[in-house]
Amino acid sequence: MKKLDEIMELMADEMADFKKAVLKLQLLCGQLFELSIPISTEALQNNLAAFLKKQEAQSQERDEILRSIDKKLKNARLIPDYLLVLFIILGITALGLIGYFSYSANAQREESFEVYRVITKSDDQLQQDFFASYPEIKEEYCRWLEDQN
Repeated sequence: MKKLDEIMELMADEMADFKKAVLKLQLLCGQLFELSIPISTEALQNNLAAFLKKQEAQSQERDEILRSIDKKLKNARLIPDYLLVLFIILGITALGLIGYFSYSANAQREESFEVYRVITKSDDQLQQDFFASYPEIKEEYCRWLEDQN
């Protein structure tokens, strides 16, 4: 009987613990139903509208960035302005130097021809003066030229 009393006590304790656990479970289940968020079409529409506004703002930013890139590409040049100016200055300088050197070469050539003319003229004058002083040598020279031909 003692054993039966002990078993009954244990059973009573177990049932009390079970009752406490069931009550606690009911309490938690009630809280769960209170905490659950009902899904309604209005909440979905509000969330979707907020998302679409955010996405539209990002799309506008992206479009603005693309427009600025397009504008920069349209105004971009293959060769920068300072290089163009440098090439133009170098070209003008090169043309000026070519003109100066060609003018100097022509002037040098003209001067050389003038010196040659003066020398040949002075040689002719010396030769004529010499033949005028010595007519017999002139006659021999003329005969020698005829023999050569």
